Amino acid sequence: MKIAFLGPHASFTQLAAAQLFPNEELVPQASILDCFSAVESGEAVKAVVPLENSIEGTVSMTLDYLYKTPSIKIEAEAVMPIAHHLMIHPENFIEEVERIYSHPQALAQSFHFLDTHYKNIPKQDFSSTAAAAKYVSENKDLKIAAVANQFAANLYGLKIINRNIQDFEQNHTRFIIISKLQNKYENENLQTLGEKSGMLITLPEDHPGGLHQVLSVFAWRKMNLSKIESRTLKTGLGNYFFFINVEGSWNEILHGNALKELESINADIDFLGNYKEFLLES
Repeated sequence: MKIAFLGPHASFTQLAAAQLFPNEELVPQASILDCFSAVESGEAVKAVVPLENSIEGTVSMTLDYLYKTPSIKIEAEAVMPIAHHLMIHPENFIEEVERIYSHPQALAQSFHFLDTHYKNIPKQDFSSTAAAAKYVSENKDLKIAAVANQFAANLYGLKIINRNIQDFEQNHTRFIIISKLQNKYENENLQTLGEKSGMLITLPEDHPGGLHQVLSVFAWRKMNLSKIESRTLKTGLGNYFFFINVEGSWNEILHGNALKELESINADIDFLGNYKEFLLES
């Protein structure tokens, strides 16, 4: 079974995918969009993509593509501690570095450290932390550095200059398994953190109390929302869809009736599934 992931090799997403699917073929993709496209086209059965970071918040591209590809659902969530390191080509010296590359999330998560110790060195966004490390390994003459993980340093033969440069110790990233199968992923070898349901909700029109109507559907049933986030529909200012997580295992009467009540107020609902959340190793 082919599992797509946000690559290249040695990305944090590969580390997550390797723990979730240790016996499957992992296929790197250049972007989150490519991961969704691989699943939608059938090139891959499932994909692992980042959803949220405890420092920088939600990965907006993942939410946008969940909305744009309603055939794709969520099978599971997985949380992994994140550690960032600053690395260079082994033949170079940190004093000579003229630019630091990494994924924008990694640069943001290490902002204060980089601003304090390497303030005058320009930082440049790259498609992923692993891609930045690979680029550094292949271009020793450019005098550049990368922010990436230990696996990337090992794979590409880079020298770590500073370890654990993330600004907060409790730095975690939440990943999701997406597929068209609508299955619930199970793994007895991983610690289960909880269970939740995910859904995308679009209001029929912008009117006073519209969002309150939606939230009251869950409130009077005492259904706890662990996440609610708005994203623009890109059809004009003030037009949004909402990503909502409801805690707890699926109950046909409780959850089913809640969805029916949402439909009765003409809300458009894309139910992403009821799934478990697992804890991964760093």
